[in-house]
Amino acid sequence: MAGLLILSFVFLLSFSFSSALFQETKAIPIEITSESSTFKQKDLQTYIVHVSLPSDSDNSVQFHDLESWYHSFLPKTSTGLNDASRMVHSYRKVITGFAARLSAEEVKEMEKKEGFVSARPQKILALHTTHSPDFLGLHLNHGVWLNSTRGKGVIIGILDTGIKPDHPSFSDDGMPPPPPRWKGKCEFNNGTICNNKLIGARNFISKEPGLPPLDDYGHGTHTASTAAGNFVQDANVFGNANGIAVGMAPLAHLAIYRVCNKVICQVSDVLAAMDAAIEDGVDVLSLSLGHGILESPEPFFEDNMAIGAFTAIQNGVFVSCSAGNSGPLSTTMSNEAPWILTVGASTTDRSLRATALLGNNVEFDGEAVFQPEDFPTTLFPLVYAGMNGILFSALCAPRSLKHIDVRGKVVLCKDGFFDTHVKGKTVKDAGGVGMILMNSQPLGDTTLAEVHAFPTIRMSFTDGEAIKAYINSTSTPKAAILFKGTVIGAKKAPAVAGFSSRGPNYASPGILKPDIIGPGVNILAAWSSSVENITNTTSTFHVVSGTSMSCPHLSGVAALLKAAHPDWSPAAIKSAIMTSANVLNLYDSLILDERKLTADIFAVGAGHVSPSRAIDPGLIYDIKPDDYIPYLCGLGYKDKNIATIIGKTVKCSTVSSISEAQLNYPSFSIQLLKNATQIYTRTVKNVGESSSPYYVEIGSISEVDVSVQPSMLNFTEVNQEMTYQISFTRSATSIHNSIVQGAITWVCKEHRVRSPIAVILE
Repeated sequence: MAGLLILSFVFLLSFSFSSALFQETKAIPIEITSESSTFKQKDLQTYIVHVSLPSDSDNSVQFHDLESWYHSFLPKTSTGLNDASRMVHSYRKVITGFAARLSAEEVKEMEKKEGFVSARPQKILALHTTHSPDFLGLHLNHGVWLNSTRGKGVIIGILDTGIKPDHPSFSDDGMPPPPPRWKGKCEFNNGTICNNKLIGARNFISKEPGLPPLDDYGHGTHTASTAAGNFVQDANVFGNANGIAVGMAPLAHLAIYRVCNKVICQVSDVLAAMDAAIEDGVDVLSLSLGHGILESPEPFFEDNMAIGAFTAIQNGVFVSCSAGNSGPLSTTMSNEAPWILTVGASTTDRSLRATALLGNNVEFDGEAVFQPEDFPTTLFPLVYAGMNGILFSALCAPRSLKHIDVRGKVVLCKDGFFDTHVKGKTVKDAGGVGMILMNSQPLGDTTLAEVHAFPTIRMSFTDGEAIKAYINSTSTPKAAILFKGTVIGAKKAPAVAGFSSRGPNYASPGILKPDIIGPGVNILAAWSSSVENITNTTSTFHVVSGTSMSCPHLSGVAALLKAAHPDWSPAAIKSAIMTSANVLNLYDSLILDERKLTADIFAVGAGHVSPSRAIDPGLIYDIKPDDYIPYLCGLGYKDKNIATIIGKTVKCSTVSSISEAQLNYPSFSIQLLKNATQIYTRTVKNVGESSSPYYVEIGSISEVDVSVQPSMLNFTEVNQEMTYQISFTRSATSIHNSIVQGAITWVCKEHRVRSPIAVILE
């Protein structure tokens, strides 16, 4: 099973959680047999090439003409013809350009050709629910699912590892046919046909041409069912988390684009799928993938995911992406562009409860998916695997317990470096009866329910340290493992997952990221194969954790809003999600992080998604695609770089550039010098009642004075727009190099429209 990839204290981007050590994967070049080339496999790699259109053409150039233009850049064979075998993908929508297998020398020659813009080796991306709909307040024939028609008529495009088409989550019972605008394809070759739920499926992995878009991993099936899976009764994993499995938008259609295998996702393939999805007619794109922690964030004109997403929003397509699993380290996010909804991960109030009862009668609760009914509840001897002072033993690494007596004992192991199932096998092979697996310190209080073929409890870091202290306090430490099943009602939920990537935004510090958090811990959804354990029982549902799981939750919520408000732009939908977010947990306290401390703004963004409030937000902050041009000029990008992003010629010398924080974004991220005042404007549109007076509430921000003018916005009609100014003044006694946070909220009788504020005091 895949899981979070952990480097001791550093989390790498992955779809879910495995403790296997991750190495950066390079694209594997293909052997070229063209008579023009003596290059071998090692000499060629896939480049993404950006070009401009010929000067005598226009943006409506036909595809065959575009294809010919792209081929003119390729190396020539000995016969003088361009080597078409080098072409990997020709793009029509997301960029003006193509992906091709080239050598570095050939790229240098290509740079001399008219129309060439740039060429860079492609990046390799990593793959970053029975209860979560209830947790988010989604109930059949009630509230949001009544008012939004449950996503009816909306098409969600899932870019992932493919899909298991015959899974009951993708039944089309009760589904209407796809809308007439749908132009996609169904490319299964095993007799499987698509239906009114699963309306399209294609494979874009260039290294696996001709294969059907079947999911041989599980990740794509899981994310697709989370976003828009149909109702499935009695879904569970080995009897736990039992209930009705359903996606966020159960009447939305699914279009599947296979761009990842078990190992990697190549950017050239992702771009090709985005290109097709836009042309096919999707409304929402869901991408649970991004760069790894070993890679630094790029400026947007070098980030092909950001470029493809911009083309999507130009075509009215909403883009939801995972923030990444590199938390709790700061400045670790993927997908930072302001036109993308960047989603962090949170817990829910459901626990697959397992308890460690110690010999001193103290209990510590943890998580376990596999809960054998016949496991004895008696006390066993308890041992810490790292008692010999050797790290590999503490980690329960393979063959590390040979000289430690664990036979007939419960063994406490540390997480990290090795897959957790390897640790369990090590303990079992050494004769242990059970394992308590304590989190690494960065993961903190975020306990992950994992499927083990051996009695195992996943425990928080703090509780693990307490168990170690107990072991050291007595000569006869003992413990029992008590399996308690599914428990609902954890009052500290939602909490930010320890693995969830954090801001500030590296590529654009004036834009607050992540935008939002949503359920991403211990999410039960469809799986592509049977999950087996030592009882030989199987399940076609699986519990997985990661921002890959939170992303499709928000993709589904976006589909609900799109169905309810078909005229809303992607920016309007994003604004509604952000300004309506919850900042309190079920205990009516501020949302906590993995340390059980109040989560900061760079962990939660605007807060936790609230679909019932998002569908009726009162006011929205809208942004048209061209509104990003002054913002991009303000970033200092060159004209040609901006043209790469937006797909048309720009001259910043004729544009009134704006600072990042001046973009009409639903949140604020300010860098404030001492004794300085900064003033920004925002425009809001009334999408609530026609007569709506709003008054501003200014949350206290230490060491910064905030004022808003006017303090009241008196709307008299629907879709009316009004502008306000907000000023930030730093106090003379403020602390240098600190970060403070707060919010402003526009309040009327029916709505609270909240914009979070982060201020970096330089």
